Amino acid sequence: MTDLVSFSGTSPGTVRVTHADRDPFLDEIEARMRAGQGFTIATLNLDHVVKIAHDPAFRAAYLAQSHVVADGNPIVWLSRLAGREVELIPGSELIHPLCERAARTNTKVALLGSTEETLATAADRLAAAHPGLEVVARIAPAQGFDPDGAAAKEALEAVGASGAGLCLLALGAPKQERLAARAGPLLPRCGFVSIGAGLDFIAGTQTRAPDWVRAMAAEWLWRAAGNPRRLAARYLACLAILPRLGRIAWTERRRG
Repeated sequence: MTDLVSFSGTSPGTVRVTHADRDPFLDEIEARMRAGQGFTIATLNLDHVVKIAHDPAFRAAYLAQSHVVADGNPIVWLSRLAGREVELIPGSELIHPLCERAARTNTKVALLGSTEETLATAADRLAAAHPGLEVVARIAPAQGFDPDGAAAKEALEAVGASGAGLCLLALGAPKQERLAARAGPLLPRCGFVSIGAGLDFIAGTQTRAPDWVRAMAAEWLWRAAGNPRRLAARYLACLAILPRLGRIAWTERRRG
């Protein structure tokens, strides 16, 4: 694991949080929008760390991202243990700030993932919340979507043809990160952001944990209670690696 992930930000060739502070991060993204310069944003959480350890393609996709932020309190806590302060920046909470900046910079937006119904509702609500925002593409892939396949190539061609400078990827990990890594070199003037279920939250097709649950850092527990069959094994795997990750973070702290 030590050669796969770093929390102090000092180990080369490892997956790590590249941008620790929310406001400078968003300012940099807005500057890239204005300049027509693309980017790829991944939001690191504990489940991703588990997947990175066992999936070389996922790890390679993460290493190809231009920006990685902390999506999950355990990443924040482990970084702090390693001697580095980072802010919590969940992917679902990036959607509105990024759309605000897209409207301000006349950057067109594409939505890719989820379902046609969810994309239509999310597009309407985002446009209403951010006057001037232009959603120019809504692409809902078929079930079994392969980020390395022909359908993905067609989806990226559609994003390019739309003129979008910001594409929100709602495919879930590891598909969205792998597609972003593929898209970066093909569409260098477009930014790709992996947001998981973010559009479903906006459309209301999924419900996020209440504010008080999130304030207690218990959103994972709330989600597991709502869908134990799907999420129990995932969260058990996350809990199982915490001691090892803690040792890694503490070792990085001792190394300075």
